[in-house]
Amino acid sequence: MKTSPQTLFLLCSLSLGCFLGCKKVDPVTPGTQKPSSSNVNPKIAATVCDYDFNDTTLTANGWTKVFDDEFTGDLSNWYAYTGPVRNELQYYKPDNAQIANGVLQLSVKQESVTSPSAEDSTVQKTYNFTSGSIVSNSTFTANSATPKVRIIARVKVASGYGLVSLFESYGVDWPTNGQINFFQVEGNDTKEYFTNYFYGQRAGENLVKNGFFSNPADEDLSTCWHVFETEWTKSSLNYYLDGKLVETKTADDLVPFLFGKAENIALSVPIGGLYYENLVPANVQTGVMYVDYVKVFTSH
Repeated sequence: MKTSPQTLFLLCSLSLGCFLGCKKVDPVTPGTQKPSSSNVNPKIAATVCDYDFNDTTLTANGWTKVFDDEFTGDLSNWYAYTGPVRNELQYYKPDNAQIANGVLQLSVKQESVTSPSAEDSTVQKTYNFTSGSIVSNSTFTANSATPKVRIIARVKVASGYGLVSLFESYGVDWPTNGQINFFQVEGNDTKEYFTNYFYGQRAGENLVKNGFFSNPADEDLSTCWHVFETEWTKSSLNYYLDGKLVETKTADDLVPFLFGKAENIALSVPIGGLYYENLVPANVQTGVMYVDYVKVFTSH
C-alpha cells in the first residue's frame, strides 16, 4: 500500500523520537550540537551572489530532468502540512506557504493558534508562531535504473534567531528508507550550512553516527540567491553550492543502504525545537525562506 506524503508527515510528527521530516536526534552527534572540528569543513565555500543554475549543465551531459517546479503557478506538486510538530514552537499553516511573483515564500509569523499538542494530543496547547512546510507528492530515488540523482534548489534562507531553513528528503518508516538533509541553516548563523543523512534497519533507530557536517560559507546565505545541489549515488552524497563541490559524504559506509529507497522532498522553516540549545522563546524572530525553484535530474 502506498503511503501518501500527508500520512507520512503526520506519522513522523506524532511518532516518539521524531520531529519534522522524522529528524531523530542522533545519540552521538545530535542535531542541536555544533559539530566537532573533525566535522567542520576546513575549506570555506566560495559563494556567488544571485547564482543561477543552467539546466544544460546536466542535460548536455546525458542527464534527464524529471521534476521542475519554478513556482509560477500553484502548489499542486506539493502537500502543505497543517499542525504542530513535536518539540518545536511553530504551528504549520498552509497559508504560510505562498507563491508570489514566481517565488515560494515559507513565512514565519508571530500569531497564536490553539490546537491539540504534538506531544500529547489530549492536551490543548497554544503556539505563538506559525510557519510553512511543504512535502512533494512525488518520490525520488537513486536505483539501478537511474543510479544518479541530482536534487537542486535556488534559495534565500531565512534569517532570524530561532529559525531553521531546511531542505531534505525522507521515506516512510523512518529511517529504514533513509533521510538526506540537503541543507539545514540556523537563522542566527546564516554563513554556514549543515548536512546530514540517516539510515536504520528498524523504524526509529538511526545507525549513522558521523553524517552531521558543517560547511562554512564566505557570505551570508540569506541576502542573495544561492543554489544548493546534492548528487545522490550508490556510494556517496556529493554536495554543491553555487556550482562548486563542497563536500562528499560516505560516513559510516551506510550511504549504499539508501540506494533504491523512495523519498519525498520537503522544504520547511521549523522554530527552535531540537535544533537549538537553550533556546529563549521570547527572542525568537520572524522571517521568510524564499525558494525560486526545485529541480530533480536523473542519469543512467
